[in-house]
Amino acid sequence: MSDQELIKELKKGDAKAFETFVLRFQDMVYNTCFSFLNQREDAEDVAQEVFIEAYRSIDSFRGDSALSTWLYRLSMNKSLDFIRAKKRKKRGSGLLSFFGNDEMARLKVADTKQPQEQLEEDEKRQILTAAIDKLPDRQKQAIILSKFEGLSQEQVAEVMETSVSSVESLLVRAKKKLRELLSDYFYEKDIS
Repeated sequence: MSDQELIKELKKGDAKAFETFVLRFQDMVYNTCFSFLNQREDAEDVAQEVFIEAYRSIDSFRGDSALSTWLYRLSMNKSLDFIRAKKRKKRGSGLLSFFGNDEMARLKVADTKQPQEQLEEDEKRQILTAAIDKLPDRQKQAIILSKFEGLSQEQVAEVMETSVSSVESLLVRAKKKLRELLSDYFYEKDIS
């Protein structure tokens, strides 16, 4: 069943179509939510909210973009709403690191008497998570969609409802800001 056929059936309220819809997009929605939230349980909860919202608002889907683009946008927005609500209750939210393995390997981590790789990786992730959490929302969105979801800049622009040049600018500014925020933690100042 094509996305267009699926949309027609969803708009009719077909339960089987909704089951197909969830099965087809559940991994993408969950992974997007997890990229923003970095907590399995939170990502599962928000992913459920995304599908509930999609079901409730499928009649408003005009088809101007791909169904997957619409779901990315819903997932991103629901995740950011969750983060904002959590920040109001408690400062801090979880995001995956922006940098690749090479940059993560260069992070200074406090020496411990019992060095364990997992603990080191957890500390690196916490450092990077804290830095990413300080970025403006639009920069976070661009990074997560581009670096974690693997979307092209054109796709990120469509999801974020902006231009490709704006996405490029957001990514450049975010990376520059992260370099500044993480300069004390890196052995080398120049990270490319």
